Amino acid sequence: MKKIKAAIIGSGNIGTDLMIKILRQAEHVELAAMVGIDPTSDGLSRAQRLGVSTTHEGVEGLLGLPQFADIGIVFDATSATAHFQHEARLRAVRPGMRCIDLTPAAVGPYCVPVLAEADDVLNALNLNMVTCGGQATIPMVRAVSRVAPVHYAEIVASIASKSAGPGTRANIDEFTETTSRAIEVVGVARRGKAIIVLNPAEPPMMMRDTVYTLSDVADEAAIEASVDDMARAVAAYVPGYRLKQRVQFDRIPARSPILIPGIGAVSGLKTSIFLEVEGAAHYLPAYAGNLDIMTSAALACAERVASRLIEQVTTPSL
Repeated sequence: MKKIKAAIIGSGNIGTDLMIKILRQAEHVELAAMVGIDPTSDGLSRAQRLGVSTTHEGVEGLLGLPQFADIGIVFDATSATAHFQHEARLRAVRPGMRCIDLTPAAVGPYCVPVLAEADDVLNALNLNMVTCGGQATIPMVRAVSRVAPVHYAEIVASIASKSAGPGTRANIDEFTETTSRAIEVVGVARRGKAIIVLNPAEPPMMMRDTVYTLSDVADEAAIEASVDDMARAVAAYVPGYRLKQRVQFDRIPARSPILIPGIGAVSGLKTSIFLEVEGAAHYLPAYAGNLDIMTSAALACAERVASRLIEQVTTPSL
């Protein structure tokens, strides 16, 4: 079977976990190179032992590898600031290169695999994977919005402090901004807000996500069914993704509305959704579901992009 060759920029926790997922699970993607800046990193060492070409000279080192000419997809698992530089450098050399961005840089359109249906998303040269919190919660906001208009959606992503590396900690502001915007664009909420909590508990807690939406009054059973269906769809590529309990509902009467900044007084139906994400423990502990959902989503997205690229090559023109 023909595969699209790929490279990963970033040999830290996320990049290394993604490498293992590609090597074990990918159907349409073949890992050709692992890129880092620390020659002693565990990610580069593991890549070498697994027979993957490596460089510790960053993007410039990638450009110098003989494999670069055949690479069609580049995953960036570094930081938002670094991604802007990587994107510009790669684009200058290979204008048609496909980039899967695992940082909150949001250069290209947001991609949540279970919701990525439009050609303008999957055909984009740069796809942004939003954030771990976004990947976990935006499908739930959309699940509600496909039953009733959502005026406001707020998500709280709680992750183990031990699972938050330097990249995550350096991107807190970008996390909240990118996730909030994606809640509106992809989740189809009029206004979105995102909060992240780094929990220092010992033993480390699994990723927990809480989603609150305020929508028009609608059939509660229909919303619950929509949420259940969406949870199963996400679990198809993130097996540790699950609802922690049944969806909860509260009616907000018109006589006692909630005041939402930027919107005003709103009444309707409050929906509360509680999630847990357990990691697959391919490279990181099971509690690091926040990292696992990012790498799982990135691979799911890349598989769809690669499948399209292969189809374009193998389908004869009329």
